[in-house]
Amino acid sequence: MHIVPIAWMFVVLLMTVAEATSTQGTLLGAFFTFVLYGLLPLSILMYVLGTPGRKRARRRAEAAEQQADSARGDADGSGHAARAGHAPEGEEP
Repeated sequence: MHIVPIAWMFVVLLMTVAEATSTQGTLLGAFFTFVLYGLLPLSILMYVLGTPGRKRARRRAEAAEQQADSARGDADGSGHAARAGHAPEGEEP
């Protein structure tokens, strides 16, 4: 999966060098070539392609948290003690 972004950055780097060393090119043009053809699109692409992995990691973390809650004996998931031994308000047990 990472071979395409590496190859794309190589091509963009060559474009940047060509822009910087050209007689009509400038360093500012090379900088914007690198940012607008390389960093910006590649960061968006990698973020979008990484979404399934982040979703799987979040589900694993939620499952581990739920398993830890059930192991502690927290039946309702609220993190508070059960009210089984208390009488309703205004009544005697």
